[in-house]
Amino acid sequence: MPPSSSKSPLAAPALRIHGLDTLRALAVSFVVLHHYVLFVSEDSTFGWVGDIGWVGVDLFFALSGYLIGNQIFAGLAAPGGFSLGRFYGRRLLRTLPNFYVVLALYYLWPWFADGAPMLAPWRYLTFSQNILLEPGSGFSHAWSLCIEEQFYMLLPAASLILAWRRRSHSFFPSLAWTALAAAVLVGLAARGWLWHNAVDGTAREEFNYFKYIYYSSLCRLDELLAGVALALLKNFHAPLWQRLTRHGDAALAAAGVLLAAAFYWFLDDRYAFAVTVAGYPLLAAGFGLLLLAALDPDSLLGRTRVPGCQRLALWSYAIYLVHKPLCVMAARPLAAAGFGPQSPVTIVALLALSVLAGALLYYLVESPFMALRARYLPATLRAARAVP
Repeated sequence: MPPSSSKSPLAAPALRIHGLDTLRALAVSFVVLHHYVLFVSEDSTFGWVGDIGWVGVDLFFALSGYLIGNQIFAGLAAPGGFSLGRFYGRRLLRTLPNFYVVLALYYLWPWFADGAPMLAPWRYLTFSQNILLEPGSGFSHAWSLCIEEQFYMLLPAASLILAWRRRSHSFFPSLAWTALAAAVLVGLAARGWLWHNAVDGTAREEFNYFKYIYYSSLCRLDELLAGVALALLKNFHAPLWQRLTRHGDAALAAAGVLLAAAFYWFLDDRYAFAVTVAGYPLLAAGFGLLLLAALDPDSLLGRTRVPGCQRLALWSYAIYLVHKPLCVMAARPLAAAGFGPQSPVTIVALLALSVLAGALLYYLVESPFMALRARYLPATLRAARAVP
């Protein structure tokens, strides 16, 4: 039911897409399980799920690509136009408060970093940490946030440049599709060149794989681009979008096939040349189809309500930031008490700690800033005029 006309537009609750909440909850669950395996148990505690759980980051990328791309493209088509300053202000209020609180903990509380060397503060503050990042550095899991922040800064500016071309020549979608295709090809070429010149045959192949390829912005755009492609379809190819989103179950089945192939390929030999070059586009295609299925409200994914997923989705950013250091720290007293990393007690305790700490960060830090954003930088100019 729409809100009463007597209420401020700011009073209306944001509409949530349950399928996307499910995917966001799945993404953070994959990442937490993977980091548990890497930094706590150092064993295949959760089987193949823990081993392949790093793909949760790629699912986050695909979600961000779609959601941010949709905001930008819908804004370009709106009568009031797209406000670059409003977009940047809203994104920074969404991402910076949580990030700065956790970053402060790393610097002020030595146990939080667990002895890992911290980079110069400006690397974190400018979100350039991922560039030539040394594996094992403090707060290393923030590399993906750097790529997302860079994406948030560059995509709207690039879209406005293409929109200026659109006003002159009326072919914005064609330019956008060309730019997306070029970015995919650049990523393929960059991964191939770096694999041959910085990874293969070097003394520390796995170390260099992460430093030069896995953490690299240029090499990790595929899933973000898949999400942007969906946003382009929705905003500039409406008839095709409507047809596609009426076949969510078919998209879900196709996503299952592609993702199963990608997971098997990466699990077989994650650092090989072929999977390094082509595996990420395969993941991107699979996650893109998964998003398409989630956006069909009548599909299995779109209509299924998984208990707890909406909360996990709301807390996912905060959980991502705090889960790794807390799990590493809390595992030690549990081990001293006789509960090793494979113990069900330890697993349940550390996973619960991750969720509870994320919820606390969300309610104490993220939520107040989101309220400020809703009041002073609402999503639409119409809502902004309603603010006293």
